[in-house]
Order: sequence, then structure tokens, then C-alpha cells
Amino acid sequence: MAAVATPETRARSRRRRRMTLSRRFESAGPLTYLFLLGVAIFSFFPLYWSVVVASHDNSATADYPPVMTPGSQLFHNISRVFNSGEVNISFWTALINSAIVSGAIAFSVVLFSTLAGFAFAKLHFRGNKLLMLVVIGTLIVPVQLGVIPLYIEMKHLGWINHLQAVIAPSLVSAFGVFLMRQYIVAAVPNELIDASRVDGCSTIRVFWHVVLPAVRPAAAVLGLLTFMNAWNDFFWPLIVLSPRNPTVQVAVSALQSGYVQDYSLVFAGTFISILPLIVIFLVLGKQIIGGIMKGAVKG
Repeated sequence: MAAVATPETRARSRRRRRMTLSRRFESAGPLTYLFLLGVAIFSFFPLYWSVVVASHDNSATADYPPVMTPGSQLFHNISRVFNSGEVNISFWTALINSAIVSGAIAFSVVLFSTLAGFAFAKLHFRGNKLLMLVVIGTLIVPVQLGVIPLYIEMKHLGWINHLQAVIAPSLVSAFGVFLMRQYIVAAVPNELIDASRVDGCSTIRVFWHVVLPAVRPAAAVLGLLTFMNAWNDFFWPLIVLSPRNPTVQVAVSALQSGYVQDYSLVFAGTFISILPLIVIFLVLGKQIIGGIMKGAVKG
């Protein structure tokens, strides 16, 4: 007769698996680190190449063999991006718009996804599983199918060429709800919620004082991914915003709209557009990764 697994045996089994995985990482050989170094170089090369092209004049892109070292015109090309009259677009406006849109979307997705994830994970109501299946099912629907009705709705609301037309459709995501639901199931024990209710906490206080502190690592990851996705979004802002009130990706595309493409100008704009993402990751990456590892050790 098979033995029934108790919570204590399951916890011990999880700890053994984590220790085994940790020993495997610690015993990685030189080939593993060599492979990781190759992947890092391969991933970093596009960024390096954009800096190389942006630091030369446009004629350098036709040189053979191609130039592989940065030149001396990077800051000159960056000043052309911000002050050039070659394109009828304001790059400063684009950066500000992208910061507003990405920040608002990231905040709302983390808040609403955590609330919905808490409801699906810990609150018992009729149709819980069915509604969760519907949420997951929306992930397989192509975004392009909703462009026309969504544009008509934005036009009826009078939001065309306004930032709320970009922000409103992305206030919550099915992926965020699913991610936070799965994390809350694993990270927040039912006993902890029951104990807080015994102490007199309402549902909102349980969420704010018990669930939210426990899911900070996942919320940080979701916020970073959402911010990056909103910052890099091109299709929908191109439809609902005008060239005089663009986001940064639309502004970068406008840099290559001339009769003769100036690649040094385009790559200078590309470098500027990805620089905020690099800064955010350098500033917050350690805390986010540390939070993930801290959350992984618990339980």
C-alpha cells in the first residue's frame, strides 16, 4: 500500500530537489562558463554594433571590411536626433510619452494582476476555474483581431492622438493574472490567510498586509517585463498617435522615413531608445534577481 505524502514530506522533497539543483550549478565546469560567455557576447553584439554605426557618419556603413570600432561622432549624431529638422518629430516628446505610457501600464498591470491573481488563488466563488480558463484562453487570440473595434471605440471616446488610447487597452494582462495566480498559490499558505482572518483582517487587509509583501519578487519581475513590453510597443501607438505626439518606437521609425536613409541617425535614435531600459535593468536588476532567489528559498 503506497504511503500518503504529508506536507512535511513534500517540503523535505522540495528542499532536496533545490539542494541537488544548487550542487549542479556549483559543480559547473569550464565548458559551461565558456558557453555562457559565448551567449553573453552574442547577446551584447547587436547593442555594440548599434553604438559603432551611431558613432560614424553614414558613409561608414558602406565600408568593406565593415568598421568594428566606435568612432568620434556619437554625440554629434545624438544631438542631430534631438535637434534635427530632418524629420518632423520631437524625440524629447517621444521619450516623455513612452515613460508615461510604460510607467502607467506597468503599475496598473502589477496592481490589477495581483488583485485578480489573489482572487483566483485564494477566494472561493462560483465559476472560479471557468473564469480562469477564459482568461488563459485570451492568450491565444491574436492582438491584431481586436485592432479595428478597439480603434472605433477609441474614436468614439475621443482619445485618438491621446496617450490614454495607448494606456487604457493594456491596463491588465492575462499573462500577468496567470503569473500572479500561480505565484500566490505557491508562496502564500492558506493557513497564513486563515490566521489573518482570525485576527480580524478584512479581505482588503489580507491582500495588502499578507499577500502583497509575499509576492513582491513576482510583482517586480512582472513590472519590469510589462514596462519593457510597453516601451517597445510599436504597432498600436503607430495607429492611434500622430507623428507629432509619438512614443519612442514610432519616433525611431520616423528617423528612417527619408528618401536617403541615414543609418547613423537611425542607430543613434535606436541607442537612445534602449538606453533607459539598460539603466532600469542595471539599477533594479540586482534587487529583482535577489528577490526571486529569496522567494525561491522559502517554503
